[in-house]
Amino acid sequence: MSSLFRNANFARLFAGRVVTNAGDSLYYVASMWLVYDLTGSSFYTGLAGFLVLAPSAFQFLFGPLVDRVSLRRLLVGTQLTQAVVVLTVPLAFTLGYLNVWVVLAVMPILSLLNQPVYPAQSAALPRLVERDELVRANSLFALAYQGIDAGFNALGGVLVAVVGATALFVLDAATFVAAAALFAGLRVRAAGETSDSVGGPEDAPDTAEPVAATDGGADETAERPDGGEEPTGAGDDPTSYVADLREGIAFLRGTVMGKVMLGSVVVNGTFGAALAVLPAYGDMLGGEIAYGLLTAGVGGGLFVGALAASRFEDYAFGWLNVVSFLVGAVLWAAAVTVGWFPGTVALLALALVPVGVTNVLFSALVQSLVPEAMLGRASAVMGSMSSAATPVGALLGGAAADAFGVTVVLYVTAAGLLGLAVYLASIRQFRRLPRISDVETLAVE
Repeated sequence: MSSLFRNANFARLFAGRVVTNAGDSLYYVASMWLVYDLTGSSFYTGLAGFLVLAPSAFQFLFGPLVDRVSLRRLLVGTQLTQAVVVLTVPLAFTLGYLNVWVVLAVMPILSLLNQPVYPAQSAALPRLVERDELVRANSLFALAYQGIDAGFNALGGVLVAVVGATALFVLDAATFVAAAALFAGLRVRAAGETSDSVGGPEDAPDTAEPVAATDGGADETAERPDGGEEPTGAGDDPTSYVADLREGIAFLRGTVMGKVMLGSVVVNGTFGAALAVLPAYGDMLGGEIAYGLLTAGVGGGLFVGALAASRFEDYAFGWLNVVSFLVGAVLWAAAVTVGWFPGTVALLALALVPVGVTNVLFSALVQSLVPEAMLGRASAVMGSMSSAATPVGALLGGAAADAFGVTVVLYVTAAGLLGLAVYLASIRQFRRLPRISDVETLAVE
């Protein structure tokens, strides 16, 4: 994987991902715990989860934007804006106006600003690395997400106990600024253009960068004196924007992945419920540090899975997914049942290892077969579909925890994983998918 880091653009994108993920992890732990600390209610943490996750259901709206504008400027702009917004919480605390409604107001704004970021990064990767490097590149990005998530979730729980939740918001603002500085150095070629124009280590910071064509093609490019790319043509035409959006939806509808997304809606709803009740579960098991360790276990399992993903790319993709979710269901249920905190954390982590593997391989499969000019739209639509039920699950999970108890909600998550395994096994074309390198089309048969 060291060869990837000799590509200067990949290294910048990866470093920016690491920094911003560290800040996001600290912010998430601090904000969810702060809401629980201010209210003592799982319903409010469920509401907080709903407000954080709901904007992700509209991620598909940013797909045409990602395909049409400068990826560098999009990444830099979102990071700097989030840095300003996140400082609202410590400012309210300093002025004596901090309450749960301030935190709840800030959370969806930050989440909305973050929605273009992951489709933009997903669209950028195939333009920065070769096709045979995509699995390794996605593994590294998943490691950056899950590994940093695991470590900083645990650290966040400790820091909340030591310095308080509001102090972490200041640190988060600093990470957004640092990530913006890293993204500012990116040079990303236009969709469909050859890789010769955007190099690796030899890239000069002042090299003019080609512009993504407004129609999603690769023919229209323009050079700007500041080195940034800018769409040419009717980039602001609302009719064209809607047409692009419809193309992304229509493209997925004609693939087997469209069917897979329907199953992921249900299981992600149950995961939303689980994440919403983790603060209360952590409080039951020991407080802020226990909550940090639980979230670290979740992130750690996904991290290990992402790390191991490249070892599974030669397995039949369809059955690998079925078995992965089946194993995850059994281990998750065991984690809730064991009644011993270290065992609970360990089993939660193990339950998510196979999920981490399939996440990376799924991304690589899509990126290798979806046309570059369509990738931003397709990634955004898939992101929206897969996460559409998560905020609803968080809201219902919080209410259910207050009514029936936290452990009931966590068992429902295990049932969701089991249900997804059965559903995927029932899709004949999906379960027959061979290893990624042998898949020639995702079109519905």
